Amino acid sequence: MTDIDNSLPKAQVIEGSKHSWELVVGMEVHAQIKSKAKLFSSASTNFGSEPNSNVSIVDAAMPGMLPVLNMFCIEQAVKTGLGLKAEINLFSQFDRKNYFYPDLPQGYQISQLYHPLVGRGQITINIKNKTRNIGIERIHVEQDAGKSIHDMDPNLSFIDLNRTGIGLMEIVSLPHIRSSDEATTYLKKLRQILQYLDTCDGNMQEGSLRADVNVSVLKKGNYEKYLETKDLSYLGTRCEIKNMNSIRFIQQAIDYEAKRQVGILEDGGEIDQETRLYDPDTGKTRSMRSKEEAHDYRYFPCPDLPPLIIKQSWVDNIKKNLPELPDDKKNRFLAEYGINAYDADVLTSDKETAEFFEKVSTKETGKLAANWIINELFGRLNKEDIPIKESPVSAKNLKEILSYLEKGEISSKIAKELFDHVWKSDKSPSTLINELGLKQVTDEDLIEKLVEKIIADNPAQVEKAKLNPKILGWFVGQVMKESKGKANPKLTNQLIAKKLK
Repeated sequence: MTDIDNSLPKAQVIEGSKHSWELVVGMEVHAQIKSKAKLFSSASTNFGSEPNSNVSIVDAAMPGMLPVLNMFCIEQAVKTGLGLKAEINLFSQFDRKNYFYPDLPQGYQISQLYHPLVGRGQITINIKNKTRNIGIERIHVEQDAGKSIHDMDPNLSFIDLNRTGIGLMEIVSLPHIRSSDEATTYLKKLRQILQYLDTCDGNMQEGSLRADVNVSVLKKGNYEKYLETKDLSYLGTRCEIKNMNSIRFIQQAIDYEAKRQVGILEDGGEIDQETRLYDPDTGKTRSMRSKEEAHDYRYFPCPDLPPLIIKQSWVDNIKKNLPELPDDKKNRFLAEYGINAYDADVLTSDKETAEFFEKVSTKETGKLAANWIINELFGRLNKEDIPIKESPVSAKNLKEILSYLEKGEISSKIAKELFDHVWKSDKSPSTLINELGLKQVTDEDLIEKLVEKIIADNPAQVEKAKLNPKILGWFVGQVMKESKGKANPKLTNQLIAKKLK
């Protein structure tokens, strides 16, 4: 079990020539709401469609077209808030965030600033076998913009509006993250919870989950002053690294940006509050634009959408039907299947793996199933780059293999051979056992004859075995070799021990 760490988190320290500096990070995660339709129109959210094929007249901002709120998106956001132990605001409001960009046809983004749907919450993360909470400041619902494409023509840029109007949840953390390790652990845990809730698929490659990472450095002791006063000036000037869609690159970007800022401060300079981009080819961040404040966007309540008022009874009903979340599932796996904490972490790391494990395992075979899934199945899936949902060995077939192994009808060696045959075939384990003659030999007379033969053929080994009992294993190996791995190991051990007394 992990320990609850109620102390101040240990900060990542960046050593300068004059001072030791500490890191603080806040994250704004944009999670695409899992919904077949967009936030304010019925257009499809299907990924990979032809450019500009999933665009309604509302998304394209045709004159006079008014947004109609998709309440399923609101339900998904409420579910997310409840999964993050957050406050659900029964009154919320949509605002217009005004700015111009070619992939934003309306000239504004419909978002929430003053009255978000979801308030304070938290995510519990595990760092070096200790858990701590990262605070969530808010979750607001907003529409996505389109996509500008600059690499199809040397002289032209193209616009794809398929993403325009897709519903997003912007999940804003408090500045509680103190290292790049914590930042990536936080994002992994958030992604895991969203997938369990089925409110976002978490596919970073497709842009379903993106993060803006705010990084600043401060002198030792200033973080404690911030906690006492809530004065953000103690945290130093932050720079925002925009649109990160790789967990590995997020860690690299934070580490580089922290060192860059320390270098400037140590030389007597000041940090410009700005938005930056990370270049994975150089491993560096570069300036994109000065950082805007809320007043730069001229926010005001969206006149086309009335305030959103929801009932507590509706929220309670959503809460009542929440699925089992990762931490609860992990604790149940520990208690119900008798597996260790490491295996429980691996098996609950994503929803599909957890579901696969439960289809394979029984209370009696929990440890065996965990071992086979983590070592045999994952090893093969990773080698061939296959996701678990497409595993050639289904949960049903793996359960059958382990059932034969548990009952002693096949040996571990034969089980691995059978696993390989099932992987390459569409036949069931039982069919393959019969066709290939893989069933374990449990005939005591037959095994005894093999044992007697091995003993008779190896008198020198017999003498050694009388002096060193460990030599018995050699005889077991010879019997298994002679029987092509089919002899029952337990019975073979007993007979050899009896014969060599």
